[in-house]
Amino acid sequence: MKRTPVVGVTTSLGGGRYMWWFYWLSLRLFGVRPIRLTAPGGAGVLKRLDGLVVGGGDDISAEIYKGEAALDIRIDPARDRLELLALEEAAKRDIPVLGVCRGAQMLNVFEGGTLHQDIRRAYEGVPAMWSPLPRKMVTVEEGSKLSSVMKSRKFRANSLHRQSIDRLGRGLSVCAHDRYGIVQGVEDRTARFRIGVQWHPEFMIYRRAQRRLFQAFARAVRERMEER
Repeated sequence: MKRTPVVGVTTSLGGGRYMWWFYWLSLRLFGVRPIRLTAPGGAGVLKRLDGLVVGGGDDISAEIYKGEAALDIRIDPARDRLELLALEEAAKRDIPVLGVCRGAQMLNVFEGGTLHQDIRRAYEGVPAMWSPLPRKMVTVEEGSKLSSVMKSRKFRANSLHRQSIDRLGRGLSVCAHDRYGIVQGVEDRTARFRIGVQWHPEFMIYRRAQRRLFQAFARAVRERMEER
Protein backbone atom coordinates (compact mmCIF):
# COMPACT_ATOMS: atom_id res chain seq x y z
CA MET A 1 0.00 0.00 0.00
CA LYS A 2 1.44 3.37 -1.03
CA ARG A 3 2.14 5.96 1.63
CA THR A 4 0.23 9.23 1.38
CA PRO A 5 2.64 12.13 0.74
CA VAL A 6 3.08 14.52 3.67
CA VAL A 7 3.21 18.28 3.06
CA GLY A 8 4.20 20.78 5.73
CA VAL A 9 2.30 24.07 5.77
CA THR A 10 3.72 26.99 7.75
CA THR A 11 1.18 29.33 9.34
CA SER A 12 0.97 31.89 12.12
CA LEU A 13 0.38 30.47 15.57
CA GLY A 14 -2.76 32.47 16.29
CA GLY A 15 -4.56 34.11 13.38
CA GLY A 16 -3.30 31.56 10.87
CA ARG A 17 -5.81 28.93 11.97
CA TYR A 18 -8.50 29.96 9.49
CA MET A 19 -5.94 30.02 6.66
CA TRP A 20 -4.78 26.56 7.68
CA TRP A 21 -8.17 25.02 6.99
CA PHE A 22 -8.21 26.50 3.48
CA TYR A 23 -4.74 25.05 2.84
CA TRP A 24 -5.88 21.72 4.29
CA LEU A 25 -8.85 21.52 1.90
CA SER A 26 -6.85 22.71 -1.12
CA LEU A 27 -4.21 20.01 -0.59
CA ARG A 28 -6.51 17.18 0.46
CA LEU A 29 -8.44 17.67 -2.78
CA PHE A 30 -5.36 16.35 -4.61
CA GLY A 31 -4.42 13.44 -2.39
CA VAL A 32 -1.67 14.70 -0.10
CA ARG A 33 -1.72 14.93 3.70
CA PRO A 34 -1.03 18.44 5.03
CA ILE A 35 0.39 19.01 8.51
CA ARG A 36 0.48 22.40 10.16
CA LEU A 37 3.87 23.85 11.13
CA THR A 38 3.96 26.68 13.66
CA ALA A 39 6.75 28.31 15.65
CA PRO A 40 8.23 27.74 18.12
CA GLY A 41 8.56 24.08 17.26
CA GLY A 42 7.82 22.35 14.00
CA ALA A 43 11.46 21.82 13.05
CA GLY A 44 11.41 18.23 14.24
CA VAL A 45 9.29 17.03 11.32
CA LEU A 46 11.11 18.80 8.48
CA LYS A 47 13.10 15.74 7.40
CA ARG A 48 9.86 13.76 7.02
CA LEU A 49 8.21 16.14 4.58
CA ASP A 50 7.58 15.31 0.92
CA GLY A 51 6.64 18.89 0.09
CA LEU A 52 6.49 22.35 1.66
CA VAL A 53 3.96 25.18 1.52
CA VAL A 54 5.23 28.41 3.05
CA GLY A 55 1.99 30.12 3.91
CA GLY A 56 0.78 33.69 4.31
CA GLY A 57 0.44 35.81 7.42
CA ASP A 58 2.89 38.01 9.30
CA ASP A 59 5.37 40.39 7.72
CA ILE A 60 9.00 39.30 7.44
CA SER A 61 11.62 40.90 9.66
CA ALA A 62 13.88 43.28 7.73
CA GLU A 63 16.85 42.07 9.78
CA ILE A 64 17.00 38.90 7.68
CA TYR A 65 17.83 40.77 4.48
CA LYS A 66 19.49 43.79 6.14
CA GLY A 67 16.68 46.10 5.16
CA GLU A 68 15.39 49.19 6.95
CA ALA A 69 12.91 48.14 9.61
CA ALA A 70 9.44 49.70 9.60
CA LEU A 71 7.85 50.52 12.93
CA ASP A 72 4.29 49.51 12.17
CA ILE A 73 4.67 45.94 10.92
CA ARG A 74 3.75 42.70 12.67
CA ILE A 75 6.62 40.25 12.72
CA ASP A 76 7.26 36.80 14.20
CA PRO A 77 11.01 36.11 14.38
CA ALA A 78 10.44 32.51 15.51
CA ARG A 79 8.34 31.84 12.41
CA ASP A 80 10.99 33.48 10.22
CA ARG A 81 13.60 31.08 11.63
CA LEU A 82 11.38 28.03 11.17
CA GLU A 83 10.65 28.87 7.54
CA LEU A 84 14.30 29.49 6.71
CA LEU A 85 15.15 26.08 8.22
CA ALA A 86 12.29 24.48 6.26
CA LEU A 87 13.45 26.05 2.98
CA GLU A 88 17.01 24.94 3.65
CA GLU A 89 15.85 21.35 4.18
CA ALA A 90 13.63 21.51 1.08
CA ALA A 91 16.56 22.75 -1.03
CA LYS A 92 18.82 19.95 0.24
CA ARG A 93 16.35 17.27 -0.85
CA ASP A 94 14.81 19.07 -3.83
CA ILE A 95 11.29 18.63 -2.52
CA PRO A 96 8.55 20.78 -4.12
CA VAL A 97 7.94 24.21 -2.58
CA LEU A 98 4.92 26.49 -2.98
CA GLY A 99 5.17 29.94 -1.43
CA VAL A 100 1.94 31.82 -0.79
CA CYS A 101 1.96 35.61 -0.31
CA ARG A 102 4.40 35.96 2.60
CA GLY A 103 5.73 32.58 1.47
CA ALA A 104 6.75 33.96 -1.93
CA GLN A 105 8.58 36.77 -0.16
CA MET A 106 10.30 34.34 2.22
CA LEU A 107 11.41 32.19 -0.71
CA ASN A 108 13.00 35.29 -2.23
CA VAL A 109 14.66 36.30 1.04
CA PHE A 110 15.99 32.75 1.53
CA GLU A 111 17.75 33.08 -1.81
CA GLY A 112 19.35 36.38 -0.83
CA GLY A 113 16.73 38.77 -2.20
CA THR A 114 15.15 41.80 -0.54
CA LEU A 115 11.66 43.20 0.02
CA HIS A 116 9.78 46.46 -0.28
CA GLN A 117 8.36 47.21 3.17
CA ASP A 118 5.32 49.02 1.78
CA ILE A 119 4.07 48.69 -1.79
CA ARG A 120 2.23 52.02 -1.64
CA ARG A 121 5.52 53.81 -0.97
CA ALA A 122 7.50 51.78 -3.49
CA TYR A 123 5.07 52.01 -6.43
CA GLU A 124 3.24 55.09 -7.63
CA GLY A 125 -0.55 55.04 -7.81
CA VAL A 126 -1.13 51.75 -6.00
CA PRO A 127 -4.61 51.89 -4.45
CA ALA A 128 -5.43 50.72 -0.94
CA MET A 129 -6.52 47.14 -1.56
CA TRP A 130 -7.00 44.46 1.08
CA SER A 131 -9.46 41.80 0.04
CA PRO A 132 -9.74 37.99 -0.07
CA LEU A 133 -11.86 38.46 -3.19
CA PRO A 134 -10.27 38.58 -6.68
CA ARG A 135 -9.76 42.29 -7.32
CA LYS A 136 -6.28 42.79 -8.79
CA MET A 137 -5.33 41.80 -12.33
CA VAL A 138 -2.33 39.46 -12.58
CA THR A 139 -0.39 38.85 -15.80
CA VAL A 140 1.68 35.67 -16.00
CA GLU A 141 4.86 35.63 -18.09
CA GLU A 142 4.61 33.63 -21.30
CA GLY A 143 6.82 30.54 -21.26
CA SER A 144 7.04 30.43 -17.47
CA LYS A 145 6.39 27.32 -15.38
CA LEU A 146 3.54 29.15 -13.70
CA SER A 147 1.91 29.78 -17.08
CA SER A 148 2.09 26.10 -18.00
CA VAL A 149 0.70 25.11 -14.60
CA MET A 150 -2.25 27.51 -14.50
CA LYS A 151 -2.96 27.48 -18.25
CA SER A 152 -4.00 31.10 -17.93
CA ARG A 153 -1.97 34.24 -18.61
CA LYS A 154 -4.35 36.80 -17.13
CA PHE A 155 -6.73 36.51 -14.20
CA ARG A 156 -7.96 38.41 -11.19
CA ALA A 157 -6.55 37.50 -7.79
CA ASN A 158 -7.02 38.60 -4.22
CA SER A 159 -4.69 41.05 -2.50
CA LEU A 160 -3.69 40.63 1.17
CA HIS A 161 -0.16 41.99 1.33
CA ARG A 162 1.75 45.15 2.08
CA GLN A 163 5.29 43.93 1.52
CA SER A 164 6.49 42.73 -1.89
CA ILE A 165 9.59 41.43 -3.61
CA ASP A 166 12.24 44.01 -4.46
CA ARG A 167 15.63 42.59 -5.54
CA LEU A 168 15.36 39.02 -6.79
CA GLY A 169 17.10 36.19 -5.00
CA ARG A 170 19.57 33.79 -6.61
CA GLY A 171 18.16 31.55 -9.29
CA LEU A 172 14.68 33.08 -9.23
CA SER A 173 12.81 34.61 -12.17
CA VAL A 174 9.77 36.86 -12.12
CA CYS A 175 6.87 34.90 -13.58
CA ALA A 176 3.95 37.26 -12.87
CA HIS A 177 3.25 40.91 -12.14
CA ASP A 178 0.30 43.27 -11.75
CA ARG A 179 -0.59 46.47 -13.60
CA TYR A 180 1.64 48.56 -11.29
CA GLY A 181 4.70 46.40 -11.86
CA ILE A 182 4.54 44.71 -8.44
CA VAL A 183 6.00 41.21 -8.57
CA GLN A 184 3.17 38.70 -8.26
CA GLY A 185 5.05 35.47 -8.89
CA VAL A 186 8.58 34.05 -8.80
CA GLU A 187 9.95 30.65 -9.77
CA ASP A 188 13.14 28.66 -9.99
CA ARG A 189 13.00 27.18 -13.47
CA THR A 190 15.76 24.68 -12.72
CA ALA A 191 13.93 23.11 -9.77
CA ARG A 192 11.33 20.37 -9.82
CA PHE A 193 8.67 22.72 -8.41
CA ARG A 194 9.65 25.95 -6.68
CA ILE A 195 7.06 28.67 -7.19
CA GLY A 196 5.93 31.62 -5.09
CA VAL A 197 2.75 33.62 -5.71
CA GLN A 198 1.83 36.97 -4.19
CA TRP A 199 -1.83 36.11 -3.68
CA HIS A 200 -3.80 33.49 -1.76
CA PRO A 201 -4.91 30.70 -4.13
CA GLU A 202 -6.34 28.71 -1.20
CA PHE A 203 -9.08 31.33 -0.86
CA MET A 204 -9.99 30.91 -4.55
CA ILE A 205 -10.13 27.14 -5.07
CA TYR A 206 -13.56 27.67 -6.59
CA ARG A 207 -11.61 28.91 -9.64
CA ARG A 208 -10.13 26.30 -11.96
CA ALA A 209 -6.79 28.02 -12.53
CA GLN A 210 -6.15 28.26 -8.77
CA ARG A 211 -7.00 24.58 -8.27
CA ARG A 212 -4.50 23.74 -11.03
CA LEU A 213 -1.73 25.33 -8.97
CA PHE A 214 -2.39 22.99 -6.04
CA GLN A 215 -2.90 20.05 -8.39
CA ALA A 216 0.48 20.61 -10.06
CA PHE A 217 2.19 21.01 -6.70
CA ALA A 218 0.64 17.77 -5.39
CA ARG A 219 1.67 15.94 -8.56
CA ALA A 220 5.26 17.10 -8.14
CA VAL A 221 5.18 15.96 -4.50
CA ARG A 222 4.02 12.47 -5.46
CA GLU A 223 6.59 12.17 -8.23
CA ARG A 224 9.41 13.19 -5.87
CA MET A 225 8.25 10.72 -3.23
CA GLU A 226 8.11 7.85 -5.73
CA GLU A 227 11.74 8.48 -6.72
CA ARG A 228 13.00 7.99 -3.19
